[in-house]
Amino acid sequence: MSDLKLFDRWDISGIKVEDAGLKGYINLSPRVVPKTGARYAGNRFHKSKINVVERLMNKLMVSGHKAKKHKISSGRNSGKAYAIYQMVEETFDIIEKKTKKNPIEVFVKAVENAAPREEIITIEYGGARYPKAVESAPQRRVDITLKYMAQGVYQSCFNKKKTAVQALSEEILFAYQKSSSSVAIAKKFELERQADSSR
Repeated sequence: MSDLKLFDRWDISGIKVEDAGLKGYINLSPRVVPKTGARYAGNRFHKSKINVVERLMNKLMVSGHKAKKHKISSGRNSGKAYAIYQMVEETFDIIEKKTKKNPIEVFVKAVENAAPREEIITIEYGGARYPKAVESAPQRRVDITLKYMAQGVYQSCFNKKKTAVQALSEEILFAYQKSSSSVAIAKKFELERQADSSR
């Protein structure tokens, strides 16, 4: 099993998740094709059993859904799994050429860097609403990061000359470098700044 390579090209056996909170939630189980068809669905933690690259692909299948605004499409782009598969593989190719490192390792580090530790909830006392800082659950941290990455990709390439592959590779590389040019990193800083101010 351990000699399986993702996309039949990149070895993931030596990759370690350094963030202790995310260790059980960033799955790096060996797969040649990161597409399980949701065979783990059934309990609420089934997402954590899916390879993290497949989770990214699933988020990319929802092209433009941002909050309540249906910017590009309102739902999942069904039937486009192979297009997304090729897009992610080409992206990892670009990352490998630019960094001379294993692109899966770069991606995992980018997810760790962009995962917000705190969020804001609203509590109500006698008709008045107050923001309150709460710690983010580990599975939600990964979910939010992948969602913001996907949104950032489509915002930066929709109706522009930049391709989705270029946008995704830039988003991952910026998150890897902890640069605010990454939408996921910018959102993380914004969330944590709001949480800090509402203590």
